[in-house]
Amino acid sequence: MVMGSTSAYDALLIVSFGGPEKPEDVMPFLENVVRGRGVPRERLLAVEAHYQGFGGVSPINQQCRDLIDALDVDLPVYWGNRNWQPFLEDTVRQMAADGVTRAAAFVTAAYSSYSSCRQYLDDIDRARAAVPGAPEIVKLRHYYDHPGFIAAMADHTRAALDALPASERGAARLVFTAHSIPVSMAQTAGPQGGAYEAQLRKAAALVTEQVDPARSWDLAWQSRSGPPSVPWLEPDICDHLERLHDDGVRAVVTVPIGFVSDHMEVIYDLDVEAAAMAEKLGMAFTRASTAGTHPRFVSMVSELLAEPVPARCAALCCPAPRRRPTPDAS
Repeated sequence: MVMGSTSAYDALLIVSFGGPEKPEDVMPFLENVVRGRGVPRERLLAVEAHYQGFGGVSPINQQCRDLIDALDVDLPVYWGNRNWQPFLEDTVRQMAADGVTRAAAFVTAAYSSYSSCRQYLDDIDRARAAVPGAPEIVKLRHYYDHPGFIAAMADHTRAALDALPASERGAARLVFTAHSIPVSMAQTAGPQGGAYEAQLRKAAALVTEQVDPARSWDLAWQSRSGPPSVPWLEPDICDHLERLHDDGVRAVVTVPIGFVSDHMEVIYDLDVEAAAMAEKLGMAFTRASTAGTHPRFVSMVSELLAEPVPARCAALCCPAPRRRPTPDAS
């Protein structure tokens, strides 16, 4: 069925990664994230320390609440996470009890890759299989190039530029960042391969076009994890800052284009590690906010709901990598 309004659905489901909200949540949350991947305990302890440095709280759950509060849709809104409360299965069970028959799923990941697309589809399928009478759940399309997402990121990028010293703004470099993934995953991200990086570059180009078409920009990566023997997308943001410094760049605005909320990977990898590297190099440095609850991003959700019901992704879309990644947690 193809329909052009929210009448195609009787509920909206926000699906997100999830995050701890108090210190004692952190390790159980991380164990959920890496279950079955054989991640060394010392790696979990290192990531746990990142969270505990911020009081054991990831901002991502509160940002989901803020997004839900900001939405203006004529549907009941539900929320379920992959890795922490409220868990997706529990939410689907509540939806079934409430009589929901067909829900649209808005996933807080804008791009194509195993982790940001196929894994969420698998999560939804598992949750539905565990709940008798579960509603049909239709994942809304990728929105990396949607005008609402681009406008929100352009506004935040302008604000970050304005936060630089006036003497540095004109020549400041935009460095867009996204979660690195294994090269094997990037090469099989979609039916034609390479969709993840190509989509990120398109989004970055669209944002730059709105902010300042003449301004130089790059795409760098953050949050790499996993064994050193497994190649991941490069360059790392801190390595890239060193190269820019060597090339004479004196000011940088980092734009976390690969994320839609300021969760732990954003605030630790950029606001702590990258900022410290920039300070060490003597570079002026600011970071743009993620889309969050920018009005254009919020209205984008309603616009996606009004689009024709998307077809389910093909079975070969965004397949699992040849070797499972072990990313840091949000």
